[in-house]
Amino acid sequence: MITIYDFSEIEMSGQAINFADYRGKVVLIVNTASKCGLAPQLVGIEALYNRYHDQGLEVLGLPSNQFHQELDSDEATSDFCQLHYGVTFPMTKQVRVNGEDEDPLFTYLKATAGHGRIKWNFTKFLIGRDGQLIDRYAPITKPESMEDAIVQALGTTD
Repeated sequence: MITIYDFSEIEMSGQAINFADYRGKVVLIVNTASKCGLAPQLVGIEALYNRYHDQGLEVLGLPSNQFHQELDSDEATSDFCQLHYGVTFPMTKQVRVNGEDEDPLFTYLKATAGHGRIKWNFTKFLIGRDGQLIDRYAPITKPESMEDAIVQALGTTD
């Protein structure tokens, strides 16, 4: 049976991200887009990452230009996210989230969540320490509203 730990991605720097390294961690996976009106959510996502990373939260941003709202290059995306939103969590090379050439991670996440196509940028998936999907969040879901679920998944109190 396939699990989240069977996947890997490539960071913008070219370094491999092996999801097996996230075993025992809580992982928030987000499809991002720099020019999207929801891009300011990156501030809230970064705040969650900073607040809970030491307790076991990992965040992974996967930029996609599938909705025509991402910059032309991975380097431009990385620079933009760091400069405008202070992003320090790992960001991957651009991926496709739907269709024939979609990233296998999104095929898995969508099938596991049972909600079908990614409808827009900033769809979020929260994965528990056991590697199981906790929830899929709509693009308009503000990062702050996921905090209770993250804290519960981490097994911590704030």
